[in-house]
Amino acid sequence: MNIIAVTRKLWVVPQPGIEEFAELSARGFATVINNRPDGEDTWQPGSEAEERAAKDAGLAYVHLPVTSTGMTAEDARRFQETIDASPGPVIAHCRSGARSFFLWIMNGDLEGKRDEEVLALADELHLDPKAVAAKLAARRHPSAGENI
Repeated sequence: MNIIAVTRKLWVVPQPGIEEFAELSARGFATVINNRPDGEDTWQPGSEAEERAAKDAGLAYVHLPVTSTGMTAEDARRFQETIDASPGPVIAHCRSGARSFFLWIMNGDLEGKRDEEVLALADELHLDPKAVAAKLAARRHPSAGENI
């Protein structure tokens, strides 16, 4: 499992298997955020199965589905509120970890990270640096009412 530490409280990971939820709990995570819409892939477990696995492992579970072209400032706000409300470390996932990472950029506390540090994290997720730079720029200069 390729877990990427983003902040002191947030990590992102590509889609975990149901059997990996117990491992996430054993590693000290408190909350799982699933950013995948159900039915995105035939092989994904789905939010109901993930919620059961999370609860069985003693993890809180939040389903905040987003698409890469439809993420809004409201989605990012809800993502950050979930992180802030968690009593401990949060693991967020989508198919690859990219959408979860972009939600953090859009509304998260960058903890003083410079753009170069954010781009280095993005490289660990194998993200297009141009897409990440665009999200960073949009975060600095969002237009009212637009998707970021």
